[in-house]
Amino acid sequence: MNVPTDAATLAALDRFSAAFDAHDLDALMACITDDCVFESTRPPDGERFEGRVAVRQAWADLFADSPGAQFTAEDQFVSGDRAVVLWRYDWSGDHPGHVRGVDVMTVRGGLVAAKRSYVKG
Repeated sequence: MNVPTDAATLAALDRFSAAFDAHDLDALMACITDDCVFESTRPPDGERFEGRVAVRQAWADLFADSPGAQFTAEDQFVSGDRAVVLWRYDWSGDHPGHVRGVDVMTVRGGLVAAKRSYVKG
């Protein structure tokens, strides 16, 4: 089995996070596998998006719905091809606020293959 080093996984997460923070959809898509899975925090059990087209649309919708929103990584740790990222999501507008959550991620070949998101509350 070819499991990446923690450093390689961290490098993939850094590229992914920078693109996500910049709301740069093209750069973000360059950071994921063709068969990427994204599970959102939408109540009650999240919404699952599979494959490049579905994931791209989910993130395009997120960025369009909250253009000033920002994720801030509070902590992260990796083990081989797996990562856990604790984050805070802040938004502005008529009803500003924030939530805290966690992503459980899988990296394959230097690209994010899964991003499963969970939120407090």
